[in-house]
Amino acid sequence: MQAIELYTEPLDWITIIFLICFILIVLVRNLYPNRFTEFLSILSSNKFMLFKGKENNAFHGFNIILFTVNALSVSVLLFWFYKYYTNPSPTNYVFIYIRIFTAYVCFILLKFGVEKIISNIFNMDKIVDIYLFQKLSYRNYIAIMVFPFTLLLIYTFTISDLWVYGIVSFILFANLTGIFNIFRQYQKLISANWFYFILYLCALEIAPYFILYKLITVY
Repeated sequence: MQAIELYTEPLDWITIIFLICFILIVLVRNLYPNRFTEFLSILSSNKFMLFKGKENNAFHGFNIILFTVNALSVSVLLFWFYKYYTNPSPTNYVFIYIRIFTAYVCFILLKFGVEKIISNIFNMDKIVDIYLFQKLSYRNYIAIMVFPFTLLLIYTFTISDLWVYGIVSFILFANLTGIFNIFRQYQKLISANWFYFILYLCALEIAPYFILYKLITVY
């Protein structure tokens, strides 16, 4: 009987990234147990958003660790989608992931910085700081929710268009729900300044993603 060579893709580096994510989640759970418990109940309670948001500290250690998990895990998911549609050489996997990770982090931080600068110009630091904290918290929460699906997609199931559309649709829906919940808290302020609100949506919430989409599809 002739032996058949079994080819497996080199995924050890992805396993290491997931292991780092697990370690960071355990670390944040032990360093900030009460905050982490309140964070996990975001969908059922506003306690975390209301009380922690008043601290106006998006750069709290808790948020930094969870954002690191967010960036690492979401970049793996984006890499897996990219791999599915372009089928790059396995020797380039790590390099491609690093590029995706760097682009993702730079995009989030650049957008965050622009929003901070604009809030300072219009003397709206307090409100915008709370908004940025809440938006970051929602997105970190969504990243943790998507994390198990990423594990299943890579180690258990075979990726398909249905998986891609399903996960992307879930992420978009969850992000829109989070932003809607945040805006609902400031509906009186938004009603009194609806023109600036629409301008903000177009300039800082829609345009950056549209530009990013164009860059991805062109290059």
